[in-house]
Amino acid sequence: MEIFEKIERLKKERNAVILAHNYELPEVQDCADFVGDSLELSLKAAQTDADMIVFCGVHFMAETAKILSPQKTVLLPAKDAGCPMANMIDARQLRLLKAEHPRAKVVCYVNTTAEVKAECDLCCTSANAVKMVGEVLRDAEEIIFVPDQYLAAFVAEKTGRELIVWNGYCPVHAAVLSGEIKNARTLHPTAAVVVHPECRPEVTALADATLSTGGMSRYARETKAKEIIVGTETGIIHKLKKENPEKDFFAVSESFICADMKKTTLQKVLFSLENIVNEIIIPEEISLRARAGIQRMLDAGR
Repeated sequence: MEIFEKIERLKKERNAVILAHNYELPEVQDCADFVGDSLELSLKAAQTDADMIVFCGVHFMAETAKILSPQKTVLLPAKDAGCPMANMIDARQLRLLKAEHPRAKVVCYVNTTAEVKAECDLCCTSANAVKMVGEVLRDAEEIIFVPDQYLAAFVAEKTGRELIVWNGYCPVHAAVLSGEIKNARTLHPTAAVVVHPECRPEVTALADATLSTGGMSRYARETKAKEIIVGTETGIIHKLKKENPEKDFFAVSESFICADMKKTTLQKVLFSLENIVNEIIIPEEISLRARAGIQRMLDAGR
C-alpha cells in the first residue's frame, strides 16, 4: 500500500497521468488513471491537462503518446520494454518496399516505431484496420500493409483486397494454435471464444468474435455469455474480471504472456516519477510526419 501512496503523491506533485496497457501486471493496472489499448490511452492522455504522461506499456506506445502530446513529458518506466513485432520492420526497409511499389498507399499498424509511422500514408489499429483498408483506401490501386501478416490476412479476408504484406508477427498471438482453441472449447463448452486479429487465420476462424483488446472489453460487457475464453495476452483477464465480476474468463493458455509487457513494475513507475527518467524524445520532423498518418486515421473516424 505504501508504494501506491507514494506514486499517488508524486503523480499529483508532477501533474502526471499514469496509463497502463491491458497486458500490464495487475498491480500496475491498479495504479493507473486509465487502462486500455495503446491508441485509446494516448488519446485520453492528450485530452487531459497533465504535464507528464507515465506510460506503462512498451516503447512504440509511449512514442505514440508523445506524438499526440508533443508538449507533454512522456516517460516509459521500463526503458527496455520493446515490441518484437514493431522491431521486425524499420524505416529503411519500408522505404525499399515503397520503392518497389511506387503507386501503393501504405497502411501502418499503430504497433510500429515513430520512424516507420513517418513513412506511412495512413495508420490503423486492430479495431479499425478493416475500415481503413475497405473504406478509406477503397480507391487505392495497391496497398502495402505493415508489419503484421496475420492482421493483414484478417483485413484481406474481410475486405476482399489483395495486400502487399510484410511478414511480421506478434510472437504471443502467433503462438495461439487452433488445437488450443478446440481444447478450451472442450473444457468450457458453453463459453464464447474471443481472439485477437493478430492471431493466425485458422485461429480466428474458430472464434465467436475476433476483436481488439478494447473490443474484447466491450464484448465482455455486452454478451449474454457467462463464460468467455480469451485468446490474447493473459494480462487482459485482470481487467475483464474487474469490469465483469459476475462472469468467468479463461485464458486459452496461461503461457500467452508478453515478457516486455511484464517488465513494468510498481517500483519502476515510482522511480520514473521520482527521477523523471526514461523520457521519450522524438525528432520533430519524424514526429510531425508520423502524426500525419495518425491524424488521417482519426479524421476518418476511428
